[in-house]
Amino acid sequence: MTMNAHRPLIRLDELLLCGREDRPALTYQDETLSYQQLRDQVAGVAAGLRDLGIRRGDRVLVYLEKRIETVVAMLAVSAADGVLVPANPVSKPAQVAYVAADCGARFVVTTTDRYAVLASELAASARPEHLILVAGTAAADPGPGRWRCTSWAALRGTGTAPVSASAIDTDLAAIFYTSGSTGGPKGVVLSHRNLLAGAESVASYLEHTGDDVVLGALPLSFDAGFSQLTTSLFAGAHLVLVNYLLPREIVRLCARHQVTALTCVPPLWLQLAAQTWPAESTASLRYFANTGGRMPRTTLDQLRSIFPAAKPYLMYGLTEAFRSTYLDPAQVDARPDSIGKAIPNADVLVLRPDGTQCESGEHGEIVHRGALVALEYWNAPDLTAQRFRPIPRPGAGLLTENAVWSGDVAYRDDEGFLYFVGRTDDLIKTSGYRVSPAEIEEVAYASGLVNEAVAFGVPDDRLGQHIVLVVAGECDVDILRKTLQHELPRYLVPQRIVLLTQLPRSGNGKFDRVALRGQLTEGVPG
Repeated sequence: MTMNAHRPLIRLDELLLCGREDRPALTYQDETLSYQQLRDQVAGVAAGLRDLGIRRGDRVLVYLEKRIETVVAMLAVSAADGVLVPANPVSKPAQVAYVAADCGARFVVTTTDRYAVLASELAASARPEHLILVAGTAAADPGPGRWRCTSWAALRGTGTAPVSASAIDTDLAAIFYTSGSTGGPKGVVLSHRNLLAGAESVASYLEHTGDDVVLGALPLSFDAGFSQLTTSLFAGAHLVLVNYLLPREIVRLCARHQVTALTCVPPLWLQLAAQTWPAESTASLRYFANTGGRMPRTTLDQLRSIFPAAKPYLMYGLTEAFRSTYLDPAQVDARPDSIGKAIPNADVLVLRPDGTQCESGEHGEIVHRGALVALEYWNAPDLTAQRFRPIPRPGAGLLTENAVWSGDVAYRDDEGFLYFVGRTDDLIKTSGYRVSPAEIEEVAYASGLVNEAVAFGVPDDRLGQHIVLVVAGECDVDILRKTLQHELPRYLVPQRIVLLTQLPRSGNGKFDRVALRGQLTEGVPG
């Protein structure tokens, strides 16, 4: 690692100081940039943004698929003292326009093709001042908006304003929009300190080095996907970008680039576990990691068989604190259902509503404190007050600090290991019991009859809620029902099993429980 030893990193873009100049930093398809080449491109685009008049704190929305220009744009926004707002590339134009309007984006970076379908939505609600268009020349006619269009080539080629950023580590660095169960997406405001502390913490427990090759399969607009970028840069490692198409493409890329690190969400792991993995695709893998939800134990066992030499990392995080816990791979055999303990430089508590700590085995809310806790929700003071609340600081008398109350329920065992129960709004209240959906889903997966499974509660006048299980695959529903009746106590047996071809996913690749509930409301046959 060649990080500047004379002072700590202050801004996100300074992560580029960590990699050796001649080592590969970033690959997309057949193009690879060294750390020096990436620094040069970032400096050029940052200077171009300064020439366009970017001011400290201006929000810059980046709406691109994963490619070299996406990473360059993200880091250049930081170098120019702007605030990065990454939009999920699978988002629809109306969703992107909502985000642009909500954060007051002054700049939008996108492709000419995306601009063609986005322009009218932006004109109706957001009205940024500058459109920066990648992959093609700028449109001569700005269309229905009132913005100035600049091509990426022009931005890179004519930047002349010196880049001398004045941001400090507690300044705004990024706003990550995350979907809620109701209303529009909410923007989580992160400082440079949040992102840099997260990069250092995660890179340390994953033991990243400059020799690692990280496959970026998750969206860069997703906190875990963005963490793959920051941890790779922090360690001076090589990040390979892939826009997920088919599971076999990931298998192929692991072989082509001799990937050492692979992190996915459970729905993707379910698909990858069903692939054929030749030796050349697994030989170099040092670890595989899960985030964004519980991995079924049967899938974990399959992956450990496929990658026998790789360490499994089971992780838990939330956008409001970036990353929170991980399970030491040495503990996986003893505690495969645990989400582990707090990551370095964080404290993760299990608290009662009054802020007191739960006893071992007692269910409570996961509360995260430390350098990774986000600043607030953008333009949402009431929501901020609900989620970011003070707790007594240990050993400091009456002194308090803000922590993030996750809305997730967990418990801690006698040795301090955490076990995720479910989200407060996902827990099923049936027959007087509080039930985690994972209790039913785990048995469904273990039956070997389903490829995908999601359980949730539906209002019921008699039971409070009754349980619905939605599955995908070539499943005999009658056999599955009999299996569940045999393996589960009566109150956990679903009253209804719905078979679909495929379960809907959110933009981050997780199963979309909200969409499933909506489909049932519209009368999906059971």
